[in-house]
Amino acid sequence: MLNEFTHIFHSEFCIHHSALVLNTDFLLQSSPWFVPLCLVVGAGYAFLLYQKTAPWGRNLNWALAGLRFVSVSLLCFLLLGILLKQTKTSVEKKTVVLAVDNSASVGAAGQKLVAGLNALREALEDGDYAVEIQTLADRPTTSLDSVRFNARTTNLSALLSRIRTNYEGRNLTDVVLVSDGIVNQGASPAYGTYPFAVQTVGVGDTLPRRDVALKSVYANKIAYLGNQFPISADVMGYGFSNQNVRVVLRQGSTVLDQKAVTFGSGESLAPLTFTATAKAKGLQHYTIEAIPLAGEVTTRNNRRDVYLEVIDGKEKILLAALTPHPDVKALRAMLEKNENFEVTVQVFNAAAPPPPTDKKFDLIILHQLPDLYNAAQAWTRRLVESGTPCLFVLGNQTNTAALNALNGVVQLNASPGQTDKVTGFFNASFNLLNFDAQRLEILGKLPPVSVPFGDVRLMPNAQPVLFQRVGQVQTQKPLLVVGTGQKRNAVLLGEGLWQWRLEEFALTDKQELVDDLLLKIMQYVAARDDQRKLRVYPLQNEVQLGETVTFETEVYNDIYERLYDQTIALTLTDERGRARNYTYAVTAGSSRFDVSDLPAGVYRFRATATVLGRAEVATGEFVVKDEPLEALSTTADFNLLRQLSGQTGGRFFPASQVSELPKNLLARDTPDRLTSTEDLRELINLRWLFFLILGLAAAEWGLRKWAGSY
Repeated sequence: MLNEFTHIFHSEFCIHHSALVLNTDFLLQSSPWFVPLCLVVGAGYAFLLYQKTAPWGRNLNWALAGLRFVSVSLLCFLLLGILLKQTKTSVEKKTVVLAVDNSASVGAAGQKLVAGLNALREALEDGDYAVEIQTLADRPTTSLDSVRFNARTTNLSALLSRIRTNYEGRNLTDVVLVSDGIVNQGASPAYGTYPFAVQTVGVGDTLPRRDVALKSVYANKIAYLGNQFPISADVMGYGFSNQNVRVVLRQGSTVLDQKAVTFGSGESLAPLTFTATAKAKGLQHYTIEAIPLAGEVTTRNNRRDVYLEVIDGKEKILLAALTPHPDVKALRAMLEKNENFEVTVQVFNAAAPPPPTDKKFDLIILHQLPDLYNAAQAWTRRLVESGTPCLFVLGNQTNTAALNALNGVVQLNASPGQTDKVTGFFNASFNLLNFDAQRLEILGKLPPVSVPFGDVRLMPNAQPVLFQRVGQVQTQKPLLVVGTGQKRNAVLLGEGLWQWRLEEFALTDKQELVDDLLLKIMQYVAARDDQRKLRVYPLQNEVQLGETVTFETEVYNDIYERLYDQTIALTLTDERGRARNYTYAVTAGSSRFDVSDLPAGVYRFRATATVLGRAEVATGEFVVKDEPLEALSTTADFNLLRQLSGQTGGRFFPASQVSELPKNLLARDTPDRLTSTEDLRELINLRWLFFLILGLAAAEWGLRKWAGSY
């Protein structure tokens, strides 16, 4: 036990480099009286060996005896189990971070403050503070003079959170935040909690200036070919009382519509709506512009871009049911969340004959079909045999024998009318789709559903998504199964989805998880197999101006194994028809290609490669957006900075009072931080000690050989 150790001796080495103090202790696990005994053993052995008359001189004999004494004594010391304890104590200076909002809205006001910030840095360093610089960029900087106030967005919450993470465990006392308080991305920094005081320095003008701005633009992400769709905008004006501004909607150089807005006194906000027609498929680019008025502080915020995708028709889904049922209503509500779905509902009764089976659908959902009464047996069979992917939702009136012949996913051995009550739990091995297994744990809290009582056997190319839980017992019986073969049917063995949705809303105030689970399964079942040998696509379909566009590349052989060492020719074409050509290679370690410095607009890409002697092509579109977020607000928000300082124990300083900051910080006399680490090792494990003993023995042997002895 360490508390039983006895100190042999203590030594202290002060190493002033990097403010480090090193203390060394030697600890003995037995009585300290063994130490002189080791010396006696070493001296006795040397005396016995070198007391006789030797063929060499007296001085050499004393030297050889001394070598033998030291080596034997050291060996005896090592047998005592001596421990070496080293305590390193480091002294960390007080640290202050200068967090500079280098966004475009700060601009010239921030540039003028650089000299004052340099003086602040020098004063703090003279006061024995360590000063470091952080900006909105992820990379720290060492010089304030190199800071460029051109960042396109302001996220002060992310800046302070990054400082909190990067300086965790360090002696960070204060953060000096230099900003105009304008935030256009992320949450307000006032909502965060920080283990340091935030001293804020306000720059910019808090008085509103004459300006016209398009504050917000609203439009759907998708429109359908030939349909009309709205584009709305909020036009803000300040300082232009009773003046008119003309707002124009354009596509390219073509003016589609224009409206006039009259501003009131003070700050005025006027909403307006344009109507456009989707005339061409693909990504379309529209522009809304408020024609500038004389005297505006900036015209950068007078123009906004709108991008939307025009598609040729919706995916057609048939929801067929034997009888009216709450599950049918729940399924319909799920499907109608997706604007790209066109849902047809068919409930069988005498007054409404079934629809013709020659109508094309992308997905068929069959609720309790085929049925026990054979009411729609023939019609159901023709639908399934048409080749359209199907989702079978079972119920008390499902004909399981007929279902076995149609679904190709599961085989049920169950008696009609016999059911069981189960809840679901997620199959952690299912990886065809991205699901959050932790979030899906809520399934265990939802009401049980009714499933056929009997045996369930999975067919080849079938994967369970959910298993059945009976009470608290998790079984291997599937509850939701998808087929992964050529025809991707799916089977949900439970009846009672409507209760799942209601209970989820009661627990979370949302109806997301159950809907997301089933909608993803439906989309997977309805998706057509991608047989392309070359697949090239951007990781993001929308990027901001200045960001990098990253393309993922996949190349396959005839049996869809990945191929590498392929050369890809990539062509990007902008809205004006100008082409940019690139060539890159796909390797096992690198399947991505980055393109940067693209101007704003819609780009169409075409990638070509020769795969196994055949030409393969991949095409697509993406958008580079230029959103003038930094120009949408030109009035500094010092109230936010005051609130942030007050919450963290700091103070607010106007830019004109930045010279008072050093006095404020230095007056607190915050101590440096001492950090100690302890290292305990056995002396016998030190390599240098082994080589020392080996060197002593070798020196003794060498001297004896030199003197003509053995």
